[in-house]
Amino acid sequence: MQEEQYKQMAAQLRQPTGEGGLMTAEMMNKGNAQMNKDALKAVGAEADDRILEIGMGNGYFVKEILNVDPSVRYTGCDFSELMVSEAAKMNAEWVGKEQAAFVFGDVAALPFEGGSFNKIFTVNTIYFWEDVPGAFAELKRVLSPDGKLFLSFMPKYQMEKYPFTQYGFKMYDKEDVEQLLVANGFPVVSAKVNREPDFILDGRALTMENIVVEAIRL
Repeated sequence: MQEEQYKQMAAQLRQPTGEGGLMTAEMMNKGNAQMNKDALKAVGAEADDRILEIGMGNGYFVKEILNVDPSVRYTGCDFSELMVSEAAKMNAEWVGKEQAAFVFGDVAALPFEGGSFNKIFTVNTIYFWEDVPGAFAELKRVLSPDGKLFLSFMPKYQMEKYPFTQYGFKMYDKEDVEQLLVANGFPVVSAKVNREPDFILDGRALTMENIVVEAIRL
């Protein structure tokens, strides 16, 4: 694969657009299935939760949250207008019941009132945050007192093995994310490393892991 193709892949992973964006979303649903499962387990949706997801893609996994209890309210925020549209279509029944909403926005400028959510989570988006302190400030603002924040990502040693991640990805190890959270007012509760099935790349079996860090807003 040529350099330009790697750049295009990285751009679509960051902000899906057009036909390529639709295919990228489907690819992410399959490739990140275990990662989303582990993140949702950590979030542990419960009755009366008000949950915000940053970067929900086409909303494929939203049903796993809303099926828990009819009192759960979910909002997905993405800075891909295509993904906002696709997620709303995929979850039209939930939107119609006013249990789900999908909005366009950036993590560093969230279009919500303060304290709107008691749980916030995000899967595979931290690599793309351009204004990290601004993002954490916004997450803190819209999270209720004692609310929980969950960051799910792949560790740097693993991400570096993919050729497309050299184009616009900021990679982190577990300790990096823990330090970022503490520095931005989010004491860390736990940081779990989850094993995933091996991934075959160029004939080699790569050990796969994802990390879910839980923190609280004090």
